[in-house]
Amino acid sequence: MNRSKIAGIGFNVPDNIVTNHDLEEMMDTSDEWIQTRSGIKERRWVQAGMANSDMALPACIKAIEAAGITANDIDAIIVGTVTPDYNFPGIGPILQQKLEITKHIPAYDISAACSAFIYLLEMGDQFIQSGKYQNILLVGSDVMSCIIDKSPEGRATGVLFGDGAGAVVLQAATGESCILSTHLYADGKGMEHLNAKAPGSMFYPDRINADIIAERHHFPHQNGREVFKNAVTRMPESVDVAMKHNNWSLDDVTLVIAHQANYRILETCAKRMGISMDKMYINIQKYGNTTAATIPIAMCEALAEGKFSKGDNIILTAFGGGYTWASAAIRW
Repeated sequence: MNRSKIAGIGFNVPDNIVTNHDLEEMMDTSDEWIQTRSGIKERRWVQAGMANSDMALPACIKAIEAAGITANDIDAIIVGTVTPDYNFPGIGPILQQKLEITKHIPAYDISAACSAFIYLLEMGDQFIQSGKYQNILLVGSDVMSCIIDKSPEGRATGVLFGDGAGAVVLQAATGESCILSTHLYADGKGMEHLNAKAPGSMFYPDRINADIIAERHHFPHQNGREVFKNAVTRMPESVDVAMKHNNWSLDDVTLVIAHQANYRILETCAKRMGISMDKMYINIQKYGNTTAATIPIAMCEALAEGKFSKGDNIILTAFGGGYTWASAAIRW
């Protein structure tokens, strides 16, 4: 059986830095309020004219170059996003075009919110294992600034999100470096606590209209208490599953890279897993919650900072809307 490895990785965030002080008047909030509740100091937001695919493209190019291949070597593109350029098609085919890939390959999106990147890893890993494809481009990318409520009424959720993209190229492993296991979960009963309803077919025949907008159904809705309670339960559980599957103890794990949703969530997860915060990578203070992009962005930065290196064991974990949650065990 083939195993897959991450052969190349890259990320991109917009140049436009939005600090907590920039949001104080816009959302009637304060730097202290935001940092106390989330640990976020700043985030990046795109500026007018930049679509999700525009932001994701440099991340894809970096990952492809790091893998030592060309864009035309890519056999499949799978994107995780909840903020595509258009209602349809997804940005997978758009990235295929922007990468100037001339051959006809599968290119499509999935919607698994903040868990999307690990969902992508499992899909890509299975394709490599089966021998179906040789080079798979996986992209987690979201422009959350285009769907959040930037008014005082939306501050509880709006202050949390930033824009960003991360990409990896999967190939068949030729040595010890590989994806060892992935573990995906969902519970639709949690859907009501974390969602953005519109535009959607549940509002037939219009999907979106003035009444839907007046009811604020087009903005993300989050029951913070319920999301916190479930996130700090499910992510440690999924990490435990990954460790047991691979017969690891905490001493075998160099670094845990969790979805960057909220510093308090990360802190509570570390406590429940019995690890120090030094073993839990944190960069939410710089980027906020970039949804599908948080894990690949964190992986890029942690690698550049020497937090892990070849031969080290790392665990990824995420929790998001759906509810969805997941973990992955990787030998780098």
